[in-house]
Amino acid sequence: MGQLTLYLDPETEFQLSQAAKAANLSKSRFVANLIRTRTRSEWPAEVVELIGSLDDGYPSLDEIRETAPDSPRERL
Repeated sequence: MGQLTLYLDPETEFQLSQAAKAANLSKSRFVANLIRTRTRSEWPAEVVELIGSLDDGYPSLDEIRETAPDSPRERL
C-alpha cells in the first residue's frame, strides 16, 4: 500500500478532520475515498441504475426535429 505525505493549512486540516469524523472514517480513509471517487473512469452504480428508469413520455429526436422550427443562425 502506497503512502502519501500531505501538507495542509490549519483551516483545511480542521475541515478534513470534521468531515472524516462526520463520516466515521479516519482522515486517511476519507482522503483515499475522495481520490477514488474523483479519479474513477466509470459512472457510479447509482447513476447506471437510473438508465431506462424514466417513462417514455419524451419525444424522440426525430419528432422534435419534425415539429420544432429550425433556430435562426447567428450572424458573425
